[in-house]
Amino acid sequence: MKTPKDLRYTQTHEWVKVEDGHAYIGITDYAQDQLGEIVFIELPEESDDLEKGEEFAAIESVKAASDVMAPVSGVVNAVNEALEDSPELLNEDPYENWIVKVELEDESELEGLMSAEEYENMSKE
Repeated sequence: MKTPKDLRYTQTHEWVKVEDGHAYIGITDYAQDQLGEIVFIELPEESDDLEKGEEFAAIESVKAASDVMAPVSGVVNAVNEALEDSPELLNEDPYENWIVKVELEDESELEGLMSAEEYENMSKE
């Protein structure tokens, strides 16, 4: 399983990458592996407000359905629309294929997220 060191992670298997006050959010390699072949994703709308810990998207695979939880709060600036037609991109490379880009509301929320090492240790349990 890949776990890039420059990202932050949640216990519910989302990742966050911060660039210039914006947070890119996606699912981890572990999450896509557990879901299996992803066949559908329900995305939020641009300008939606995300609240940390709240569901903002839903992913369906041949094995299961899973909610995607917001690791940080903010307003959605962009949605990865390529996922609507090709949700399997999340299986191919979950770190290149972010789900949403949000304007980060409170950078202190990042402090509660895990480092790559902490996430790897949690995922092994």
